[in-house]
Amino acid sequence: MKFLNLIVDHSRATLSIMLLVLLAGTMARIALPVEVNPNVTLPLVMIMVRHDGISPEDGTRLLIRPIEKELKTLDGLDEINAVAREGAVSIVVEFDISENIDKVVADVREAVNRAKAEFPLDTKEPIVNELSPSPEPTVVITFSGEQVSERELYRTAKFFQRQLEILPDVLKADISGHREEVVDAVLDPYRLEQYNITADQLLGSVYANNLLIPAGEIDAAQGRFGIKVPALIETTEDIRNLPVRSTADGVITLGDVADVRRTFKDATGFSTINGKKTIAIDVRKRLNANAIETVAAVRAAVASASGQFSQNIKIDYIFDSSQYAQSMVSELQGNIFTAMCLVLVLIVATLGVRSGLLVGFGIPFCLLGAMIVISLLGYSFNFMVMFGLLLSLGMLIDGAIVVVEFANTRASEGLSNREAYLVAVQRMAVPVIASTGTTLAAFLPLLFWPGVAGEFMSYLPITVFAVLGWSLTYALVFAPTLGIVISRRRGKAKQLPEDHGSEESAKNLFQPLLNFYLKLLKPVLERPVRASLAAGIFLVAIFVGYFQFGAGQAFFADIENRYGVVTVRAQGNLSVEERRKITAKVEQTMASIPGIQQLYGFSEGNSLTLTRDASRDQISSFLVELYPRAQRERGSQEIFAEIRQITAKMPGIYVTGKEVEAGPPVGKDIQIQLSSDDRQLLYKTTVEIRDWIKLNVEGLRDIEDSLPLAGIQWEMIVDRPQAAMLGVNVANIGQMVQMVTNGVVLGEFRPNDADDEVEIRLRYPEQNRQLAALDELRVNTLAGPVPISSFSQRVAKPRVDAIQRFDMLETVFILANTKDGYLADNQTNEIAAWLATQDLDEAVKVTFRGANEEQADSAAFLSIAFSLAMSLMLIMLVMQFNSFYQAFLILFSVVMSTAGVMLGLLISQAIFSTILTGVGIVALAGIVVNNNIVLIDSYNFLRRSDTGMSAADAVFKAAKSRFRPVMLTTVTTVVGLLPLANGYSVDLINRTWEAGGMVSTWWQPLASAIVNGLLLSTVLTLLLTPAMLLLPEIISKRFGVRVASHQFEEGAA
Repeated sequence: MKFLNLIVDHSRATLSIMLLVLLAGTMARIALPVEVNPNVTLPLVMIMVRHDGISPEDGTRLLIRPIEKELKTLDGLDEINAVAREGAVSIVVEFDISENIDKVVADVREAVNRAKAEFPLDTKEPIVNELSPSPEPTVVITFSGEQVSERELYRTAKFFQRQLEILPDVLKADISGHREEVVDAVLDPYRLEQYNITADQLLGSVYANNLLIPAGEIDAAQGRFGIKVPALIETTEDIRNLPVRSTADGVITLGDVADVRRTFKDATGFSTINGKKTIAIDVRKRLNANAIETVAAVRAAVASASGQFSQNIKIDYIFDSSQYAQSMVSELQGNIFTAMCLVLVLIVATLGVRSGLLVGFGIPFCLLGAMIVISLLGYSFNFMVMFGLLLSLGMLIDGAIVVVEFANTRASEGLSNREAYLVAVQRMAVPVIASTGTTLAAFLPLLFWPGVAGEFMSYLPITVFAVLGWSLTYALVFAPTLGIVISRRRGKAKQLPEDHGSEESAKNLFQPLLNFYLKLLKPVLERPVRASLAAGIFLVAIFVGYFQFGAGQAFFADIENRYGVVTVRAQGNLSVEERRKITAKVEQTMASIPGIQQLYGFSEGNSLTLTRDASRDQISSFLVELYPRAQRERGSQEIFAEIRQITAKMPGIYVTGKEVEAGPPVGKDIQIQLSSDDRQLLYKTTVEIRDWIKLNVEGLRDIEDSLPLAGIQWEMIVDRPQAAMLGVNVANIGQMVQMVTNGVVLGEFRPNDADDEVEIRLRYPEQNRQLAALDELRVNTLAGPVPISSFSQRVAKPRVDAIQRFDMLETVFILANTKDGYLADNQTNEIAAWLATQDLDEAVKVTFRGANEEQADSAAFLSIAFSLAMSLMLIMLVMQFNSFYQAFLILFSVVMSTAGVMLGLLISQAIFSTILTGVGIVALAGIVVNNNIVLIDSYNFLRRSDTGMSAADAVFKAAKSRFRPVMLTTVTTVVGLLPLANGYSVDLINRTWEAGGMVSTWWQPLASAIVNGLLLSTVLTLLLTPAMLLLPEIISKRFGVRVASHQFEEGAA
């Protein structure tokens, strides 16, 4: 009391602190970076090692295993996913989410450097980089122009690629749809034989004449001079004039035996924008970078240098995630403002103008105060932070409502405003602190949620903590000070009716509802045992009904999204041109679907499989951008369902498509991992399980596996002794075969008009690059041309296109997505039940991954978090009330709120989202106990104040006096979340509303859980809690056993 008197006496200083908080909060909000999703830093590192011509089997044995051995020594390692393909291997290393990304990248680099000692010769330098877990780019920049050559477009894109990769927030900027430059030396095989020139001589010619020779310096009488021997190739003409062989008749140059020309490499991929060819740069931000700031820096970099290039080059931006982020954040921010207005109107109508504004002023004060905390923690202003603010809107004024309402009641009884507020704080401080403490205790365990989901959801409890911390301060310090200061301006001891007329008017508006409540309460108090039993049966019926007839469970909710990914699969040894034609056919089909704004198609090229749910036979992908939700009639789920439907009829082509994942990334719906050291047994088991799933599990689509694709490869079996007798070694044979395939790389040079080195590649003419030409190849030796067929044989053998390993075991995945109307959880349980009945070989390990794995982990944690929250609240309540019965009675409201959630899900047949609905139930545990605390605290106060008052009279009087604040605290929370709970996004700032948009579909499960749970628990709190407060006295009278009532006896502690 002395502290509060001191604050009131120095009200100017107190109000100055308030203004400082408001100003600092406003500045913090302006400075906060804005993004849609929380910045979840998943420590992923990619290792890429290339070795020309190495097979997947050799890549696994000689490259992957040495790296795996070193990686296993690192701390914080979670899993290793390795893939070996022809000519290269890739390893994706995932660490615990608590690990620092910069540290793990450095650790992985050191581990790879140690493993390099075991690599075979000619292995390229390993590449170790941070990997973005997001499948979609931050922004895509396209370059096109009908009057611009392919070389100029490529150079422009290459220039901007280097400029963008310099930016600190850009992880990588990949070019697609281009062909790299090359100098082709197309040999004339007849002249090669005529001059009897070997491949070694051609290689040696380029090597010996493309050197930077540091000849040194010389001291002379005239001074010190540097000596230079120019030997670098600088032009295509230099390549033509390279001496290959000299004879008595003259010198034979490379131009004499080959047609040397500067051109482009054979296409390995393509990219299109709405069906038109383009060169694109796919820009991706770093894990801890902000999307809006990154895109702004990218646009500024492109704009500053675009004047250096031809005006005929058209530069466009597509899939700009910053615009999407800004619009989504603006919409949710508008929803927060809408909720603020609704809550403010409600409290003014129910408390009166002055008291309503006094309570309402706490909303901007607490929200802006929370912005200071969020800014100090280094967080961004994202969806989770904003929903934390929205969720706190109703709770943050609970304490202020209780204090102001009690002060008004005492002032109406004749106390001065100063005395009324001082008495209100002294009387209500303990229940307000207890209510806030129990709410914080409910949210506290969410801070320790492990894994990706925990990192994603941790922003919510921290935001709630910040808001409720400021709300407690406002309710007990600033609101009373403001109330007293306002009353001083109208006189120090103004009494009713001048001062409290609007409050009385508001009470009159509330009176009919109070009268109706008291009519319901009287029969309940007359038969408390029957009322308690009836309520108990009702709650049990809700839980039984939900578990019998509920719609089921899912990891996350189905979210409306403007962006999606479509993948095109086709089996066969397809050329780039054949892939492009298939992709164009799919693109034309999709373009006819209403609602699609842009299609960015790109081929997979020679990229490695880096994710466990990627398809082996994938030939291309599309990033699909839809029109904004308000500009199309159908939701994203319907549009992507139509994409799958109309492309299902295309023969030999498999098209899958779905929205970009919202929330924690989990991949495809069904992911079954099979691992074993026995390859044949692994493949056999995979086929058996996959075939059973196809035949017996309903509601699945896109069923596939990651088994190696069927194929053959040709092996040149060399008789080495016979070859040696003819003066030929395996290297000579390999060089001749390369001339038929991709060509032999003679070297590289850097022309003046190019920024990168250009390869010099030697190959046969196109008519000689056929499979039959391998049998007719002749190797030139010192003794003359020797046919390869005389000492080698071409044999067809089965081809393994890729080998995947997971945590040092060879692994195959069975993958599938669920059809609309089915739940992955049910299908996974069906598959798991069947597997339990099968006698699978112990050498094959079967594990469910993806959403099922994350869902099981999240459900287990939420159970622990719920138990921990209840335990913390129990301890706090026992400390306050010194009664186990009353503590359990207060916690029983959590059961009532959970029943309300289940009843809402049962009636609406909505799916229980493990993440969103689960968090809603935990959050409710902290919200619903507040009403019981206030009600029971008032009951205890009345019993202690008047020992002669009966329990029934005390309960009735406490319920009557606390009805309005209980209803207000409930209704303010419900009203703030009601639009989102019903699937509507109402934005008063931008004057828009939307049904079924991304904002509303994202938060509907959480908002509806809180609204449904809070409504039922409030009704039962106002009726069931008073009845159960009478039970101890009834039990004492009938059975002679004291339960909880001893605390009101004379001298009780």
